[in-house]
Amino acid sequence: MLKLRVVKTGSSAHAVQAVRYEDNRRHIVKHFGSCKTEKELDDLLENAQEWIRVNSGQIAMFDTRPSSSISDLDNYSFLGVYYTFIYEVFTSLLNQISFLKLNQPLLIDLVIMRLLEPASKLQSIELIESYFGIRHLRKNYYKIAPVWLHLKESVESTVITFAKQHYEFNYDILFYDVTTLYFETFQEDELRRNGFSKDNKSQQPQLVVALMVSKEGFPIAYEIFPGNTFEGHTIIPVINSFIDKHQVKHFTVVADAAMISAVNINELLKNNVHYIVGARLGNLSIDIINLIDKEIFREDGRSIRLKTENGYLICSYSTVRYRKDKYEMEKQIEKAKLIIEKPSKKRKIKFTQTKDERTTLNQALIDKTTKLLGLKGYYTDLEENIASNQQVIEKYHELYKIEQAFRISKSDLKTRPIFHFKQEPIKLHMLICFMALVISKHIELKTQTSIKRFLSEFKKITDARMLNNFNGKEKRIRAKINPEIIQLLEKLNVPH
Repeated sequence: MLKLRVVKTGSSAHAVQAVRYEDNRRHIVKHFGSCKTEKELDDLLENAQEWIRVNSGQIAMFDTRPSSSISDLDNYSFLGVYYTFIYEVFTSLLNQISFLKLNQPLLIDLVIMRLLEPASKLQSIELIESYFGIRHLRKNYYKIAPVWLHLKESVESTVITFAKQHYEFNYDILFYDVTTLYFETFQEDELRRNGFSKDNKSQQPQLVVALMVSKEGFPIAYEIFPGNTFEGHTIIPVINSFIDKHQVKHFTVVADAAMISAVNINELLKNNVHYIVGARLGNLSIDIINLIDKEIFREDGRSIRLKTENGYLICSYSTVRYRKDKYEMEKQIEKAKLIIEKPSKKRKIKFTQTKDERTTLNQALIDKTTKLLGLKGYYTDLEENIASNQQVIEKYHELYKIEQAFRISKSDLKTRPIFHFKQEPIKLHMLICFMALVISKHIELKTQTSIKRFLSEFKKITDARMLNNFNGKEKRIRAKINPEIIQLLEKLNVPH
């Protein structure tokens, strides 16, 4: 049986030893060092007790010191840090949304890693171990990942249930928009196709991503289309699919001007879907433009409503928009005049027209544009007693919330570029990014803090990994949680 022995040294210090008594003789098994203060002596005794527990199975009868306390750092080696705290926070949020009920630990960890440090899936598996000490085998990813392809509907249903509980989502209004995500390749296939790129990567294949968010900007559903799909052709399939999945009887969709067409409007109305979309006034007939010019009262906040084949056309006037539009028009006219004066630099430009190989100013277009200065247009089928002109305009202007969601997914979550080359991994990538976007927007909405700043603050709370040099055991010391982080946790209803 090992016992601890404290002896005085020649220098009036105290030495701590582990000894064993056999045949009335004392055998020194291990010397733990010497010290001169009472505090240092307590630390040596703690380390010696821990060493005895590990090496002999003995437990000190009166050991009341907490095993996690570390006083003498000289007896420890620093191994690095884990980000266990932020992992626990994200896990709690994923549990609130009920994502943990999917029972896919690796998928959940990849979502957390996408939030913390976006990387490829295989690199993320390595980062999960280095950041959190959680080990996943690569072969398990290849084995389990195909199962996740069938989780999209479950994920969306879970998100909608959460939105109903926490954001009072009731299908009354949805905001719709699309973006493009390009690939680091130049080879096309059925999904990865060249098309109009919003990332200025027209030479590289892409896919089109459609996203629907609630009036708060909370993501509700998404779909992906081949990269050469015209964005106006995406809204009807997405809306119809959404209606079929969730048995929605009617709601209002808000979208930008690219979504408007006679076919789309007829399809929306056929499915009892109301709409608020942007109007491209420059495409209107000269008769309607003249009517607008005659009816509109050019004063801030004034608007008119006209009945058209695309529904009610609402036009509003703004002096700020007028100055901006006028400046841009005059700048384009000056460019047009320069092209006319110097034929050697001839190229197609707005406000010019060519007849018999002679380029002149397009005065008719200038007159038409002048009548539209300061005006913004919107189409809707909603009657004025249901939604006034101002309400329609305000709803449309909230479309920026979906643009914010796209910005988060592209910049903070680094959804683009995509390095996958097969359809299944691409779909899995989008599923993970969507789940991460849901967490990001929930954090931003509840804390009024950007996900970037949130991560920056929570990354400061690390667990230092300390190796006890005597017993070879690892202990962890967590950084102190500051009051600001406690406030954020309370807003998210996360225990601390």
